[in-house]
Amino acid sequence: MKKVSIRGPIVSSNEQRIYEWFGIEATSPKSVMNVINSAEGDDLEVEINSGGGSVFAGSEIYTALKSYTGNVTVKIMGIAASAASVIAMAGKKIIMSPTSQMMVHNVSTIASGDHRDMNHMSDVLKGANETIANAYRIKSGKTQEELLELMDNETWLTPAKAVEMGLADEIMFEELNLVADIGGMLPQAVIEKVKNLITEDKALENRAFFDAKIKLLKLKGDQRDE
Repeated sequence: MKKVSIRGPIVSSNEQRIYEWFGIEATSPKSVMNVINSAEGDDLEVEINSGGGSVFAGSEIYTALKSYTGNVTVKIMGIAASAASVIAMAGKKIIMSPTSQMMVHNVSTIASGDHRDMNHMSDVLKGANETIANAYRIKSGKTQEELLELMDNETWLTPAKAVEMGLADEIMFEELNLVADIGGMLPQAVIEKVKNLITEDKALENRAFFDAKIKLLKLKGDQRDE
C-alpha cells in the first residue's frame, strides 16, 4: 500500500520548491501524482493534516485521487480544512481521528479594481463555491443549498458530526457500538453501518455465484465440443 501525505499548505507544483527552500512542509499536485504514478493500481492511503490553500491545486489533487483505479482510503490525522477538506472527499472511505476536525468555508481571494471588477470577482467566487460544493455533494448526498449554507457559515465539524452528515465514514479507534438506547432501539449509525456491510456481503455472494455459473457453462460448452 502506498501512502500519500497531504500536509501543510496546498500549493501549485511550481511553488512547492519555494516552500521547500524555506523548509516549510507543503503539498502540490506534482508531489501527489508522483506517488499515484508509482502505485500502479495498488491501494492508496491518504493522510491529511492541512489547513488548505490553493483551490485549483486542491481540485487537481482531488480529481487525480478520485480518478485513481485502485482503492483510496483517506485518514484525517489532524485537520482537513478548506481545500484539504475537498481533497478528503476523494476517498472511497474517509476515516477521522477522534481528535481531528474538518472545516468547510467559502473561497476567498484578494482583488483590486473598480466596481465592475469587484462585481465580476464576486461572481467568480460564487462559481468557485458551487464547484467545491460538488465534491461534498457527491460524497454526502446532501443538497447543493445545504452545503453552500455550511460554507457560508464557515462550519467546523467534529468527527461525529462529519460522520452524521455523510462527509466522513468512520472514526478511528472506535469499535462498532451495538448498545441499544433506553427504548431498545439500535442507534441509527449502527443500523446504517450494518446495512452497508450486508450490502457488501451480498454483492460478494452474487459475484461468486455468477462466476461459478459462468465456469459451469463454459465447462459444459467444452464437453459438447469434444
